[in-house]
Amino acid sequence: MYQRILVPIDGSATSDLALQEAIKLAKQMDAKLELVHIYEDAIYLVDENYFNYEELQKTIHDCGEKILTQAEDRVKTAGISVETRLIPSNNERIAHLLMEEVKRWQADLIVIGTHGRSGFSRLLLGSVAEGIVRMAIVPVLLIRETKE
Repeated sequence: MYQRILVPIDGSATSDLALQEAIKLAKQMDAKLELVHIYEDAIYLVDENYFNYEELQKTIHDCGEKILTQAEDRVKTAGISVETRLIPSNNERIAHLLMEEVKRWQADLIVIGTHGRSGFSRLLLGSVAEGIVRMAIVPVLLIRETKE
């Protein structure tokens, strides 16, 4: 049914759960995965009088590459075809960038982790998953964080 599954990866336990589920689905459907990591611009995070902006931005980029490489290795170990994409946010909403990637890569399913926050914490922190659900042009499978 689904042949091209897009999986946003951020290195969290929740995105790891989404990746596990996407691997299961890809095996069942002989689908291909695309792992996407979007990294934020460090300009809003630092005071240039105290930090080297270029060095910090390179570190953020390199961390994103490491997150994608580790996830890619897991997918390859499972015997699934995989592509990766590292995207700078350039101060755009992550959900919007992911929808652009869905169109570009022609994904037919998005598998994404969600923390399941509600109320004030959701309002305060926002939700990439919620933004994706609202904007999605393809089905979205939300994988909720497990609390033990």
